[in-house]
Amino acid sequence: MTDTTSNAPANGKGTGFKFDIQALGPILALVVLIVIGYLLNPDFLASKNITNVLSRSAFIGIMAVGMTFVITAGGLDLSVGSMTAFIAGIMIMVMNALIPALGTGWGVILIGMGTGLMLGAIAGAVNGLLITRMGIEAFIVTLGMMVIFRSLVTWMADGGTISLNFSIGSIYEPVYYGGLFGIRWPIIVFAVVAILGEIAMRHTAYGRHCAAIGSNEQVARYSAVHVKNVRLMTYVVLGILVGLASVLYVPRLGSASNSTGLLWELETIAAVIIGGTLLSGGFGRVWGTVVGVLILGLIDNILNLTDLVSPYLNGAIQGVIIILAVVLQRARKSSR
Repeated sequence: MTDTTSNAPANGKGTGFKFDIQALGPILALVVLIVIGYLLNPDFLASKNITNVLSRSAFIGIMAVGMTFVITAGGLDLSVGSMTAFIAGIMIMVMNALIPALGTGWGVILIGMGTGLMLGAIAGAVNGLLITRMGIEAFIVTLGMMVIFRSLVTWMADGGTISLNFSIGSIYEPVYYGGLFGIRWPIIVFAVVAILGEIAMRHTAYGRHCAAIGSNEQVARYSAVHVKNVRLMTYVVLGILVGLASVLYVPRLGSASNSTGLLWELETIAAVIIGGTLLSGGFGRVWGTVVGVLILGLIDNILNLTDLVSPYLNGAIQGVIIILAVVLQRARKSSR
């Protein structure tokens, strides 16, 4: 097919998997950050600190894997942070409402988890349908949904916080703080999602079709790719992953408010772009996204440990990183 042939070298097929400077860049940046972090504070590499960094980064990472496919297919989603807050708020309200009838046990928690995943799929489908069937620009749709979700959370919380019943929260806590062999569940889930995402991107028709659509939608359509269906699926998958991140996030604090997931859309997109996925679409790299997530997590952690910059400026730093990553991408394209 046209799409698989034209994108084979870019995806490491046909020429072998070779590390060029573009691929090595994020990895080298990650290594440099680890060295700098250790030199500034020896506690940086302590197991407790690394666990906290990875656990916090897991939420962004899970969503970033889904965002990689959306951006590769030429799309964008600015609503993931607000969607997380909305889903978390509904989950908590559902679980609290079920306590009188079902008591405080795993039955209530499992229903809450299922609600989160279902809401994520529905929200992703709404975004995808508006974009693919109604023909509205992804930027406009997801920007509007971002405002809608954030406003709904504020309304549901009456301007305050939606809190999970303490008895349920104590049972639910191990989903975030527990784990396997000393590794917390969010980290394990992130690793599984990343592995499946990498396999899907490199070794399935779905991944090739995403790259084909982002590279040239018209050519992809002529190559018998169901453009609308594939693009819709990228938003549905992203929505499900946002729901999964919400399921893991709720037991961390046991609450949701207007500030939940604030700027997560920025971090998610930044991680994808830093990892080498083209913002214009046509090429995606899930393993690069994982590296991008780790880079952002380490930068945030280093700033918090060293007090080099006010934590209130972390968003500004991430914004600068996104701009620089896009500038570097365009510079490489123009030099070819």
